[in-house]
Amino acid sequence: MNPPSNTFKDLSLAEQLGRVSRLWKMTADRELAPLGLTYPRWTALLKLQRLGDNLSQKQLAEALEIELASLMRTLKQLEEQSLIKRHSCAHDKRARIVSLTDAGKSLIAQMEAHILKVRRRLLNHIDENDQKKLGAMLEQIALNALEFENP
Repeated sequence: MNPPSNTFKDLSLAEQLGRVSRLWKMTADRELAPLGLTYPRWTALLKLQRLGDNLSQKQLAEALEIELASLMRTLKQLEEQSLIKRHSCAHDKRARIVSLTDAGKSLIAQMEAHILKVRRRLLNHIDENDQKKLGAMLEQIALNALEFENP
């Protein structure tokens, strides 16, 4: 009889990564719910801010690593909340530019405090060096996945 392969260990690690990701999102969603935000909304706002605002919808979808069609509903909801505005690009009328409103910028400041609270809670009892190591390992896994996808 052959010894068990490492497949189960690898699968277990993948399952752990998925579980941690789901739990982190769930915890953040609970923390941000009083602000009227869900994971798709708050991640879109943060990404828009981090990338310098005034992005095309396509650029934002690519940065979030989601399909443009998936982003459209989120953008509609954010627009209804007066957190973003969309307008045609001056250079390419087919492109729509997404910008944060003053209300959106103000909400991001509130969000950041909540997100830091979640981060502190979830990384409690993990020292800074271990956090840096974990970050480096996760980045390497992502790079390996991208390399595997595009050999």
